[in-house]
Amino acid sequence: MKHLFVITCLSLSALFSGCGKNRDNQDASGMFETTEVLVSSQAAGQLMRLDVEEGQSLRANARAGYVDTIQLYLKKKQLLANLRAIDSRSHNVSLQMAALRQQIAQQQQELTRFQNLLRSNAATQKQVDDIQANIYLLQKQLDAQIESLEKNNRSVSGESEALLVQIEQVTDLINKCLIVSPVSGVVLAKYAEAGEITAQGKALFKVGDLDNLFLRAYITADQLTQLKMGQTVSISIDFGKKDRKEYAGKVTWISEKAEFTPKTVQTRNERANSVYAVKIAVKNDGYIKIGMYGEVRL
Repeated sequence: MKHLFVITCLSLSALFSGCGKNRDNQDASGMFETTEVLVSSQAAGQLMRLDVEEGQSLRANARAGYVDTIQLYLKKKQLLANLRAIDSRSHNVSLQMAALRQQIAQQQQELTRFQNLLRSNAATQKQVDDIQANIYLLQKQLDAQIESLEKNNRSVSGESEALLVQIEQVTDLINKCLIVSPVSGVVLAKYAEAGEITAQGKALFKVGDLDNLFLRAYITADQLTQLKMGQTVSISIDFGKKDRKEYAGKVTWISEKAEFTPKTVQTRNERANSVYAVKIAVKNDGYIKIGMYGEVRL
């Protein structure tokens, strides 16, 4: 029994010694965070649907609900009706001028015929002059009507363009009534429910990318020489009951300015007056949660 007691004590001593050694080997520790996006309403009105729940996964640009669009829909119908009414005032210049052009063509044929008769003394110069004057008058009428119709068409076109811009504006407002998630991720918090009256800019829910987390850790000034952008480091996470997992992380950001050591953060030298913040990107396998602590070894 005495020998068994001694062996047990030695084993426990070695175990605690090993644990302490592993913890002493850490260069920094920090907390896991994610990129969080606060999705807000872009329109004011009654929230007709909001199909999201905390913990739900959303795809980027996935529709999550919408704000009442009845008034905007009716406004768009009115604008479209006005556009059709304005377009009906537009004239087909070629079609409306066809009759005058036909008269001018007939008069030109008559002019040619009477000029031939004049050369054979079968017609008078006055008859030829009268036909030429009639052609000149018809041509002036044609030019004046074409100018008038084209001016009317330009006015109609300007009114149509103004209405089209208004229709695009209303369409944009309708699209902004749709609530979508701008990024893929998990709903972290929900701040509104269907049936409530929302306002432009009011927060509806928060979504975070849980597939790509980052560890925010702090290192001392003497560790800066061991770290650079893009460097791969080892991150260890304690899941309890002696269950630890190692992850590969990539340094994506190093602060250019030092700051005082945060009270909740441990570094290799806890007595350091100032530290540098770093971000280390980690691919989540589903086990890492926001707020977990991780230990970094450079």
